[in-house]
Amino acid sequence: MSRNLRETVRERIEDVVDMLVGKGSKSADVFDAMQAEITALRRAYDRDPAPADDGSAQETLEEPSNDWPGADEKIQPGDV
Repeated sequence: MSRNLRETVRERIEDVVDMLVGKGSKSADVFDAMQAEITALRRAYDRDPAPADDGSAQETLEEPSNDWPGADEKIQPGDV
């Protein structure tokens, strides 16, 4: 692991901890929550390192279509 990667990760963790402690959380609680989430993420990654590639990840929702009548008509000033 490169030194730059470790420094970047540490800075991000410090930012998150500072933000949550600033909002009233205890630092020990923040570290416990982070540790639990990292453990869960590591297990999930060990099971399937690229879930988006195999179709097991949730499908992304498409934007709703504008195929209803009048969708292409533009409202002109004074029409309302």
